[in-house]
Amino acid sequence: MNKERSPWSQLGIFLALLGGAWILSQLVGGAILLSQVGINNIRDLDVTNPRYTGAFKLVQGISSILLFSIPAYGYARIMNRERPLRLLGFRPASLPVFYVLGVLLLLLSFPLEGWLGQLNRKIPLPHELVNMEKMANKQISAFLKADSIMDVVVNVFVIALLPAIFEEVCFRGALQRILIEMFKNPWAGIIVTGIFFSAFHMQFQGFLPRMFLGILLGAVYWYSGSLWVPILGHFFTNAVQVLAATYYPKMIEEDPSVPFYWALLSLIIVIGLLSVLRRRSTASYAEVYGGHRNQYDGFAD
Repeated sequence: MNKERSPWSQLGIFLALLGGAWILSQLVGGAILLSQVGINNIRDLDVTNPRYTGAFKLVQGISSILLFSIPAYGYARIMNRERPLRLLGFRPASLPVFYVLGVLLLLLSFPLEGWLGQLNRKIPLPHELVNMEKMANKQISAFLKADSIMDVVVNVFVIALLPAIFEEVCFRGALQRILIEMFKNPWAGIIVTGIFFSAFHMQFQGFLPRMFLGILLGAVYWYSGSLWVPILGHFFTNAVQVLAATYYPKMIEEDPSVPFYWALLSLIIVIGLLSVLRRRSTASYAEVYGGHRNQYDGFAD
């Protein structure tokens, strides 16, 4: 293990790497678009034009990898040169049931997230942000148009799998670890990470449900001690949404109504599953690690 650094120092390192990764991803993405589209057409590029969908998918996939892997791995390498991936949480869950519980928690939270989305859309936003959301929805609709099963597979890979892996590495594996240590409180770190996670997507009409999703992902990571659990839950969440939007594209533009009683039932189930995760987590520490737990970093190494 390298020399101990303060949480503020760790956050500074992480943010500096994130800024550098953002610049690199923009440069690489721009270069790809120029090579695919041509310098004469780049200013008039229509993100919804089917001719350019393939190029945008390529940019989306590469950007996800560069933007989220560089700050996370760079931070982990600085903090623990010998075992950076383990520091980020790449270790098996102590109990196999955590994988199942994590996926169930995320999928059964859909009604509550939908209701939070309804609430979110009642919050007035600047006109520019609303237009930006509409353009993003049009781009997603263009992305999800599928003429064959291979198009669906590519969409699931680019829009569901890659973000599930690399966003979790960045936000839960690195940032949540830093913030938990900074606040000296697991739930404070989990909640603030969820806020950052949602804000980073720059889609504020869906800020509340995405923040809630981020909090749940942080909780399953904290209780399971394995980054594979939130990755799996995140992937299933994304994949269900991709498949639903592929075969029912109107759902992207429509505002589905979720009755309050469904949201309430979903909330009760979520609280119940979190309680189960917490109890199983406590038991697994004793069974697998002899009761030893690092206070601010999940399972002990």
